[in-house]
Amino acid sequence: MQKKPSERIKELGLILPPAPPPAGLYKPILVVDHFLYISGQGPMQNDGSLIVGRAGHDMTMKEAKVAARQVALTMLSTIQTHFGDIDEIKRIVKTLGMVNSTPDFGQQPLVINGFSELMADIFGPDNGVGVRSAVGMILPGGIPVEIEAHFELHH
Repeated sequence: MQKKPSERIKELGLILPPAPPPAGLYKPILVVDHFLYISGQGPMQNDGSLIVGRAGHDMTMKEAKVAARQVALTMLSTIQTHFGDIDEIKRIVKTLGMVNSTPDFGQQPLVINGFSELMADIFGPDNGVGVRSAVGMILPGGIPVEIEAHFELHH
């Protein structure tokens, strides 16, 4: 039997940063029927500051991938803060990964793997992998990665 997401977070020794406060007029999370929608999240550090940088300019692909992994931790924190029990999540359904990158960067999918790999570690190889898009664009505040996701709930 697969372990609960909360158990995997503990086993992996993950430390969740504080959930970021909304930076505009929107809800951090929204539950509709059996789905949990998470607004775009940036890479919040444990001290509450954001990672900044631009892939292909002042940040390598590997550094941007680490930032995407940090977005996963930020999103988990947002879920716990605004929704509650992470074990109520059955699976990830959709990920939209946005990478602040130079026009010639072209490795956005590899960057977003930082997020996707951690979700697979937490929710399992089937339930932790959903459909996904990874695109390059300019992001607010100079953050290197912003990710939004949709999850299916158990009930």
